[in-house]
Amino acid sequence: MNKNLFPTLAAGLILCSGMASAYTLTKFKSSPAVRLNTPVLPDSLQKENAFSAEQLLGARTPLTLRDEMADWTTVVPDTSGRVILPKAVGKPELRTYTTRLRATEFAKGKLVLKSTSMGDVFVNGVSVAKKSIADSIPAEASGAVTLNPEADYEIQLNIVSMPDDKSAPDFRLEFVPDKDFEDVELADGPDIGRRFSTRLTMTGERVSGTSISPDGKYLITRYYETFSATETSYRATLQETATGKMITEDLSSSANWMPKGSTLYYTVKKPAGYDVVTMEVPTLKSRVIARGVPVNRFSITPDGKSLIYYKEVEGTKDQGPLKRVKSPDDRIPGDRDRSYVMRYDLDTHVTTILTYGGATTYICDFSRDGSKMLYIASTMRPAEYPLYFKDLIEMNLNTLATDTIIRNDGFINDAIYSPDAKQLFITGSPQAFGGIGANAGKHEIPNDFDGQGFIYTLADKKVNPVTRDFDPALSGTPVWNTVDGAIYFRGETGFFNKLYRLDPKSGKISALDTGIEYVFGFSMGDDEGTWLSYHGGGFTDTGVAYLLNLKNNKNRLIDDPMQTELRDVVFGKMEPWKFTASDGTEIDGYMCLPPGFDSSKKYPLIVYYYGGTSPSSAAIHHPYSPQVFASRDYVVYVINPSGTTGYGQEFSARHVNAWGKRTAEDIIEGVKKFCDDHSFVDKKKVGCLGASYGGFMTQYLQTLTDIFAAAVSHAGISNVTSYWGEGFWGYSYNAIAAAKSYPWSNPELFTRQGSLFNADKIHTPLLLLHGTEDTNVPIGESIQIFNALRLLGRDVEFITVDGQNHVITDFDKKLIWQDTIMAWFAKYLKGDSRWWNELYGK
Repeated sequence: MNKNLFPTLAAGLILCSGMASAYTLTKFKSSPAVRLNTPVLPDSLQKENAFSAEQLLGARTPLTLRDEMADWTTVVPDTSGRVILPKAVGKPELRTYTTRLRATEFAKGKLVLKSTSMGDVFVNGVSVAKKSIADSIPAEASGAVTLNPEADYEIQLNIVSMPDDKSAPDFRLEFVPDKDFEDVELADGPDIGRRFSTRLTMTGERVSGTSISPDGKYLITRYYETFSATETSYRATLQETATGKMITEDLSSSANWMPKGSTLYYTVKKPAGYDVVTMEVPTLKSRVIARGVPVNRFSITPDGKSLIYYKEVEGTKDQGPLKRVKSPDDRIPGDRDRSYVMRYDLDTHVTTILTYGGATTYICDFSRDGSKMLYIASTMRPAEYPLYFKDLIEMNLNTLATDTIIRNDGFINDAIYSPDAKQLFITGSPQAFGGIGANAGKHEIPNDFDGQGFIYTLADKKVNPVTRDFDPALSGTPVWNTVDGAIYFRGETGFFNKLYRLDPKSGKISALDTGIEYVFGFSMGDDEGTWLSYHGGGFTDTGVAYLLNLKNNKNRLIDDPMQTELRDVVFGKMEPWKFTASDGTEIDGYMCLPPGFDSSKKYPLIVYYYGGTSPSSAAIHHPYSPQVFASRDYVVYVINPSGTTGYGQEFSARHVNAWGKRTAEDIIEGVKKFCDDHSFVDKKKVGCLGASYGGFMTQYLQTLTDIFAAAVSHAGISNVTSYWGEGFWGYSYNAIAAAKSYPWSNPELFTRQGSLFNADKIHTPLLLLHGTEDTNVPIGESIQIFNALRLLGRDVEFITVDGQNHVITDFDKKLIWQDTIMAWFAKYLKGDSRWWNELYGK
């Protein structure tokens, strides 16, 4: 037992004759005494609704250890487990005691308060046991408690002592486990750091974005804070960029910058539409510049004269109860709807339709003088590869004349103007422009998810594939800076997402020093080249924002609001671990060790791998964060095997027309080598999990190896053919993952690479999880493999999450969903089925 984590017998488990072993809580933080007043009765003879001393217990609302004041002191019970308080003098006195309680595994029992005074016990802010003054001696109160290793429990005890108490007040607080949980180890104390939890991936305040004014002088920082399933708040601040001086902490979170200078705008809903209001900075003086605007979400053209927005038009509907499906996408709700680009002139108040017709259109960029607009029109042609074809079109906003720059290229995604509007920076797949940017080695078809950048010269139509030999995959929207002429963009770089600067003339790409591992987004001013703001996180933080001075390459922290929640969390140590595969390829990975790691112990191992084709990331904001599992005393190995983007085109092209074959080889080889290299891993207790394509990998791996003792597949694909035909995007995903291959042309790929047609080879206990409303990977994918394994008599469980789609977004359902995963691993990797049995029965 690690003495740093679990108290010894003197302050720990105490056996009581004739009852289950009781764990006496051993250490508290104590508030100073607060003297309470009792109310004056307006009528001394009043008997109805008379004041009760028990009401004094409600004088202090529930707190957490992070709320405690500097003058709180540490209190340790005496050898009998009692805390003795001074007697109240003259008036009632309230003292609050706080601590934490943690169970190593799932446990049930009751908290028992023994006290000669009134007391109220709260667990995570909820009262579970209240002892009133009328209780008999020996006085105690108790309440049932379930301890889930997914969380640390904040215990608060309010004790009210009365002046007429006959003896010095005292209390003793115990956890008495139910009969089946007497062997569970417990730890308590205000000083034990919290463990990272699924709840922490969802709650707390974090920066959601930053925005620098066009002149670079001011910075907006946007925040959101989630409290519970139904409570989320949004706010924004405004400060000087250079000095950090705060102008206001109460800015509307919807405020945006006008195209020039440092003027803000926002909208106010009125009966006739929306008023557009501008606000001068730093005076914050406001004025209305437009009334009755039809929408509240729009872009303002760079000349500041027009609002550009989308008008949603509902498509035609079939009459009666039957529907004629016209195309594969026609099954998708809203596919017949169209978004037309509209312009609202701020001077004339006239609305003009800019695009119309059957194609789906979306805006890419505007020239700096506001005279031109780039947009893409996309159409589906089911009988032609790659199914979707796009035209890049330039519109003259003065004449509405259009010029099609690129026609029928299914591999472009976005485009932005150079500052002089003579060139474009176009992002797309390696196959854009006839494959000029492809660099996938021996692979015939590159991975279209591997984002590339191209510089296109409008005058001569020349294309320069500037990122062809650049391994990181482009992500997000780039910025072509007007001051230094460089292109700034985000790039997937293995586990990291970094910021890069591209010199369009030389083609040189250099990484910016951001100081964080994973950048979510960034902002730059249009007319000032000093500042770049960005936000992101890493293995132990999220929602943090920084400012980078491009002149001296120094970073300055803007804000890190999640530290309020994370400052007392004990994280596991993250270490890179790579291995060289049999063919000589280096395979990237990270391991996360449990908090309080002891190299002399044997730990169960959980293995996680990517879903889709994007690499696993250095981020804690998702439920598969390695810190979530490490905090439950698992060693975690996260691997980015063949097929992921961010390691070069040859590496990512291994995903194409493979459906996991090479990926599985890397995972199996990596897990074996990881176990051999780390003596603290129990080779017989290795689990794996993944979601979506990662769920497919979980199932497929079990047909190839017996190295796993338990497996979890969320929204996994069991039958590539049925997923191809039934998933809303199954056929379009396969246009990349199985490019130019179809069930009739390559039946081997669509059957033998999945789990369903190899179900008889699966012997690993497998947990299937699926949202009932999943439209990406229909729930039938789990149903098929569940039926197969049940018919084969294998150990399989199938848990559905009602009303959820491909990702579990409901706050409360996500917590239960995560409990299910943890209980499954506890059953097979720790030999403890009690949590699973509590959730789903024996």
